[in-house]
Amino acid sequence: MSLRSNSRTDVNRSAILARLGAQGPLSRADLARTLSVSPALMTQLIKDLLVDGLVLELDHSPSQGGRPARMLGLATNAGRAIGVKVVADHVAFVEVGLDGTVLRSAREPFDAAASTVLSDLTTLLRVFIAGGSSKRVLGVGVGLPGNVDQQGIGVVDSTQLGWSKVPVGSTLRRELSLPVIVENNVNALAVAERLYGLGRKHENFLVVTIGTGVGAGIVVDGVVLRGAGGGAGEIGHTPVIEGGATCTCGNVGCLEAQIGESALVRTAHQRGVLNGASGIDQLMAAADSGDAEAARIFSEAGHLLGRTLAGIVHMLDPEIIVILGEGTAAWSHWSFGFEPALRSSLIPSRRGVGVAVESWQDESWAQGAAALVLATPFDSDDLAGDQGRLVRERLVEQSAPHGGTE
Repeated sequence: MSLRSNSRTDVNRSAILARLGAQGPLSRADLARTLSVSPALMTQLIKDLLVDGLVLELDHSPSQGGRPARMLGLATNAGRAIGVKVVADHVAFVEVGLDGTVLRSAREPFDAAASTVLSDLTTLLRVFIAGGSSKRVLGVGVGLPGNVDQQGIGVVDSTQLGWSKVPVGSTLRRELSLPVIVENNVNALAVAERLYGLGRKHENFLVVTIGTGVGAGIVVDGVVLRGAGGGAGEIGHTPVIEGGATCTCGNVGCLEAQIGESALVRTAHQRGVLNGASGIDQLMAAADSGDAEAARIFSEAGHLLGRTLAGIVHMLDPEIIVILGEGTAAWSHWSFGFEPALRSSLIPSRRGVGVAVESWQDESWAQGAAALVLATPFDSDDLAGDQGRLVRERLVEQSAPHGGTE
């Protein structure tokens, strides 16, 4: 059996490409060490990838004494992944390269409550894919709010979208004839952080999103925890107020019902900060302009978030909390309540946990979805099932001579 026909070799080849995409230029020795591959096998694998045009030799690394190592980089034209973010009123699309760089993006109106919701989503995806480059699409990642049974199956329950047992994965696979991986949108962001963000430096971390909803992606020992039914990390439905506001899930007093976007706007109307059809943008503008009550609303939300996350830090012991989402645009106001509440609620040994607030763009959700496709070489637990294997096969086919021209 030739080296190229060995399935383990194929996985190693795709892992090399994804690792170079995630970390940038590396030497052969670096790759062999991080992927637990013998130097001899790594030399042969890189030789094949160079011949196929998927890897490039770059400048030598600085010498520490001895012969300097030749650095290897990813060829930017090697395959593409599509990511789509689905929310109640619109969808966002991105096309990314193997290094996670967004090559193009689009945003389209969408009605998640329509009876034709899956055919509408299929049509929008077809149009977006058709408008891209001629390079082979490795697969489609779909991120949405709610529970997803398994990434490679993609049956969705979502209170935000009003969906129950919606077969997103099987429908899109049948209609698009492409591998499709479906996941909770915050878990998808956690995957993106693991591949391209701060998670590259941490094995244990939380990704927390604030905005329309509140959610968390939990990464332990480098793996995103999904739970028994794919619903791990639903911190927005943590009960925090006895007899509080009614949540979209039907319960009362959930964190999301107190600090989600609609909750903040409701509170602002009740306190006379907003009137008429004013929404979250007007509330943030009021806080920015010095309205003390508007700033207090955000600070109170930050306080409640900080106390809730303190309990989660005690339970999971993360190295760092990464906060993302549309709500971070007003983080300067959230932080006044968040930091004191978090630190004072932690036991002394945990008070040093890092908190990073990252800048936000709407396409970040879709980029997270695309990362589901690019993460399959690291899918040691086979979370994506057959769809992950199909992505890897397409990547290997792309690396063959004359591959990816269809």
